[in-house]
Amino acid sequence: MQKKSPFLSAGFILSLLLSQSVMAQYIWLNEKGVKQYSDTPPPKSVPRDKIIKTPFGTARAASAAPVENTSTTSASNPKLEKPVTIASKNEDFNKRKLAKEEAEKKIADEKQQNADKAKNCERAKSYKQSLDEGLLIMSRDKNGERIPLDEAQRAREMADVKKVLADCR
Repeated sequence: MQKKSPFLSAGFILSLLLSQSVMAQYIWLNEKGVKQYSDTPPPKSVPRDKIIKTPFGTARAASAAPVENTSTTSASNPKLEKPVTIASKNEDFNKRKLAKEEAEKKIADEKQQNADKAKNCERAKSYKQSLDEGLLIMSRDKNGERIPLDEAQRAREMADVKKVLADCR
C-alpha cells in the first residue's frame, strides 16, 4: 500500500494543477468601465492596461491605474456611480410623502383659519348693525339675570366691534 501512496499523491497534485487552468478567469474593464469576467481572453480591442487579471498571474503592472480609470469613467458617466437600492427608494418616497402631507395640512389649516376669520367678521358686522340701529341688547349679570346694555356698555361694545372689523380688512 505504501508503494501506491506516492503515485496517489502525485496524481492528486497533478489534478489540482490541471483544474486551476480549467477554472481560469480573465478580468478586464470594458469600454464603459464595467468589470467583465470570463474564462476566455478579452478581445484584442481591449488594451493591456485595462486587463486586471489573467489566469497565469500576469495582472496589470500598476494597481493605482484601475482606480484612476474607474474614477474618471464614473465621473463622466453618473449612471455607473452607485446603484439605487430599494431602501433608498423607499426612504426618498417616504420623505416626499411626508413633505406632501405637511404641505396639504398647512394649506388645510390656512383655509380653516380664513373661513373662521370670515365667519367672525360676518358676526361682527351683524352685531355692529344691531348696535347702530339701537336694538335692545341684553347681557347677563353675575347672578345670571338678563339686563339691557346701558350707553357706556354700548360704547365699549361698539369700540370692540370696530377693532374686530379693522382686522377684517
